[in-house]
Amino acid sequence: MARKGQDQIIVGLDVGTHKVAAVVGEVRHDGTLEIIGIGTAVSKGIKKGVVVNVGETMEAIKCAVHEAETMAGITVNAVYVTVSGNHLQSFNNKGVVAVATREVSEEDVERVLDNAKAVQIPADRQILHTVPQEFVVDGNDGIQEPVGISGQRLKVNVHIITAQNASVQNVVQCAERCGLTVLKNTAEFLASARAVLETDEKELGVVHVDIGAGTTDIAIYHNGYIVHSAVLPMGGDHITSDIAVGMRTPKSEAERIKLAHGAAQTAMVGDDETIEVACVGARESVLRKRQLLCDIIEPRLEEIFRYIEREIAQSQFQDVIGSGLVMTGGTALLPGIAEFGEELLGMPVRVGFPKKVGGLHAPVHSPVYAASVGLVMQAAAEEAESQRKIEARAMRNRSGTGLFGRFLGWVRDAV
Repeated sequence: MARKGQDQIIVGLDVGTHKVAAVVGEVRHDGTLEIIGIGTAVSKGIKKGVVVNVGETMEAIKCAVHEAETMAGITVNAVYVTVSGNHLQSFNNKGVVAVATREVSEEDVERVLDNAKAVQIPADRQILHTVPQEFVVDGNDGIQEPVGISGQRLKVNVHIITAQNASVQNVVQCAERCGLTVLKNTAEFLASARAVLETDEKELGVVHVDIGAGTTDIAIYHNGYIVHSAVLPMGGDHITSDIAVGMRTPKSEAERIKLAHGAAQTAMVGDDETIEVACVGARESVLRKRQLLCDIIEPRLEEIFRYIEREIAQSQFQDVIGSGLVMTGGTALLPGIAEFGEELLGMPVRVGFPKKVGGLHAPVHSPVYAASVGLVMQAAAEEAESQRKIEARAMRNRSGTGLFGRFLGWVRDAV
């Protein structure tokens, strides 16, 4: 991990279908996180979250990382990377172990998590995450931190996310061929959720929806933890393709006018509004009614929301969603999308912006950067927790047991 002075540098690399984004975060001495570098590049080698062209993917990664390095004034050599695509699958599971001593230790927690993920999965897949939901000690549930609690039987409920080996490895190899060390792979929707969801939303029940270019990720949280996740094989690129066909324009132009002039509902646009649209080939640009653009966007967006609605119903958690739905991804920037979602889904909908961090907050304060900012936030929190555990373990070892152990601790302190 690169360092700047004595502060810790963490780099999140979001490898998506439409763009590759690199965000450099610096953890200060006081524990605060500041964004000091940002880089983006158009992604042409990724389709629905899967690498389809190694060379183009590597080029996008190099461009994004170089831009972030230049802005931050550092050299990046290690990154945390997102994993996305409809190859991601998930399910809930549980594990149970006997407590080795009279109270739960960190070793007991590690053993019960290992027990929970001891499941059979196809040979071409790997467990990407084993996310603890809650621990249960001797029948007492709802425990988030079981270490130190007295009991004889430890149980854990977990949410397991699996990924296709080849899809994960291809992204890792592209990064490594760019001279980067991949420290960890993280499901994109977990990173995005980290950046935009509030604690009370996850407690009350919330749906997080990340509409990417190639896929739409759905994650449902309740009682503070994730209870369901799924990936739908459609996203913002489907809207762009519809615009390209319907308005007879190149796909790059369709993407441009979608972002510049699109709206979630036709009713939001005046009848006299026009936009200039480039034609296919060498023909001159033409003027089109903006309503035509929105007539194309609205039905496809409605279809995406209907798929989301169906997935929520099939999850059987629709009755615990007390705080509504939070959207991220580039499509979330369409004007009126939150109101359209509320109308279709019958629940509160808001667009998720990354939580405020120091440094270059304004440039990354967008649902487009939720995953890359979330990666940095998650990595910073995990490294801080890891350091806390190391210090706690060292303290216990130094303390030892009884008077002789304390005497040894005093001797070590005096040396």
